Amino acid sequence: MTLYHIHLVMARNKEFPEGNVHRGYDIHAPLDADGHLDEAAWEKAPAACTVVRFWDGARSELGYLVHDAKAGWVFDYDPADEDDDETGYRLSSHVFKTGEYISVRDHDAGELHTFVISSVTPAG
Repeated sequence: MTLYHIHLVMARNKEFPEGNVHRGYDIHAPLDADGHLDEAAWEKAPAACTVVRFWDGARSELGYLVHDAKAGWVFDYDPADEDDDETGYRLSSHVFKTGEYISVRDHDAGELHTFVISSVTPAG
């Protein structure tokens, strides 16, 4: 299984007209040949699929990329606490390549934020 390092940064919005490179996610995940999240590869090594949430100098949150049958792909920071999960909008159908946009609902305020994929590189 090849893992990719996917770096997301906050896209332009009302609060940040130029975007914000200090808010985002670093994800290690398997991608298929078309750039979609690869569920079959994830099932072989879910513990290798990690997420780091960085947010304006606050302490980074470490978690896992999890596939849930009901919720789809989720960023899970504490397996014992479902309230901290962050869901992405239609992550199963997104292509993960530089320049594409991804929306994630944060667990703090429940707001949907848009991020731009600033890089996708083989992890390792």
